[in-house]
Amino acid sequence: MISRPPTATERADRAVPKLRLEGVRHAYRELEVLAGVSLRLGAGELVTILGPSGCGKSTIFAILTGAAVPTAGRVLVDNAPLGRATERFAVMPQSDALLPWRRVIDNVTLGLEVQGVSRRAARERVEPLLATFGLDQFARAYPFQLSGGMRQRAALLRTVVQDRSVLLLDEPFGALDALTRTDMQEWLESVWDTFRWSVLLITHDIREAVFLSDRVYVLSPRPARVIAEVSVPLPRPRRMEQVSSPEFVHTERELRKALQAARADTPEA
Repeated sequence: MISRPPTATERADRAVPKLRLEGVRHAYRELEVLAGVSLRLGAGELVTILGPSGCGKSTIFAILTGAAVPTAGRVLVDNAPLGRATERFAVMPQSDALLPWRRVIDNVTLGLEVQGVSRRAARERVEPLLATFGLDQFARAYPFQLSGGMRQRAALLRTVVQDRSVLLLDEPFGALDALTRTDMQEWLESVWDTFRWSVLLITHDIREAVFLSDRVYVLSPRPARVIAEVSVPLPRPRRMEQVSSPEFVHTERELRKALQAARADTPEA
């Protein structure tokens, strides 16, 4: 498949930040977690936050969703202060969090129902997307009847169907085995390339960050600060065969060096 370069409209949209963090700090009592994090997400971009475990990646998501309040700095959504804009984010957590007593179709409509959409209207919105997410043959199945990858597809559909401005994906494939995780990464790349959602992804997997991202922000160990911003030069759509390309290997090496340098400079390392 021939890669489609971004159109002039897409390039202009990406130049206008959908989301911007400026000098965001946060502490839990005496424990400083974020030490002035600044980053941006353009419309239709997939941007990854990469960092070691416990560095504060999930705290950024907690701030965006209103579960935590920054002690300094500011967050802008569409150039407006965060405020009540937390409703513009849809979050997919590490666990699929599917309810075992609800069938797939009722799990993926749950977010809409919580917002007050009737079950019938929610189903009408979801059903056209079931085939795209590989779930059309399993709409009446229960979660225990699904593979790990299919459960994650259902969780992602439940997230994107809410039609929020920004998708927040928190280690969505972290619990999967290596082969399934690779399949899911390639699948996510293909559906993202179709819909061009604005996505902020958390991971500590360097290869996943390179494969999926337009840009990657590398965080230091706690207290987190941005130590590198790396653009990924790979064309889209992407395939796993590209992991051996010189561009992929170079970008992976650049990210690895940034993480290693951060650990070396951290007193706790």
